[in-house]
Amino acid sequence: MGIRSFIPLLVLLSLLVSCTPEGESPFTEGRQTNDYQVDSDYYKEAKGKTGDELKAALHEIIDDHNELTYREVWEALMVTDEDPQNRDNVILFYSGRSQDKDLKGPDADDWNREHIWAKSHGGFDTDPGVGTDLHHLRPTDVSVNASRGNLDFDNGGKEHQEAKGNYYDHDSFEPRDEVKGDIARMLFYMAVRYEGDDGELDLELNDRVNNGRTPLHGKLSVLLTWHKEDPVDENEQRRNQFIYEEFQNNRNPFIDNPEWAFAIWDDEQ
Repeated sequence: MGIRSFIPLLVLLSLLVSCTPEGESPFTEGRQTNDYQVDSDYYKEAKGKTGDELKAALHEIIDDHNELTYREVWEALMVTDEDPQNRDNVILFYSGRSQDKDLKGPDADDWNREHIWAKSHGGFDTDPGVGTDLHHLRPTDVSVNASRGNLDFDNGGKEHQEAKGNYYDHDSFEPRDEVKGDIARMLFYMAVRYEGDDGELDLELNDRVNNGRTPLHGKLSVLLTWHKEDPVDENEQRRNQFIYEEFQNNRNPFIDNPEWAFAIWDDEQ
């Protein structure tokens, strides 16, 4: 680059920096990392606790969230799972495919609403509350959703032909590496949010597959490994913030404080 072309570039860069609010890069848009940080008082009752005491404290903090109808979930997912590169699309959870928001419904290549904690694991269907909780609902391809069905999560199986990197067999489903930690943290949330009080289900994690229609989900040891190997990323933080601010007024503690998963369940393996 010649000196004559370099000087105008320096001028442009200086103008960008001078017009940018303090602490914000002129080359980034949207939220800064600190926008996803929760108020220090939100988790104050959980500080210093471990095991069952921590689980109970977190339950009280995230309990009694604003409940959506199942119809409202469609619109919410278009916000929480919007493609940052194309605002007309959502990112499909298992495949990673970007798809037009309007292409939703029951047909093979549509997207629909996937319950990460399978509905049959407790039999809650699409009832407001557990059945419409955005912290475990994601947009997925209809046929991939059907392949997952109500399977527990574990490693192994044959690769899914439509959603490469996902594997399944008769008793378990293994998602692509990029969302393994996301799944673990969603299931951790569900096991804390729903503890059997106020007429709600008591959902629990165990170290098994083939949990059938019981309110149990596995496989805990695998979920803890996925949680460690696929740490929280900015997409999860952003989604957690949207759910908190725009829809439910509660947060996923294991996105905000990943170490709490081990503080609660590490001894159960």
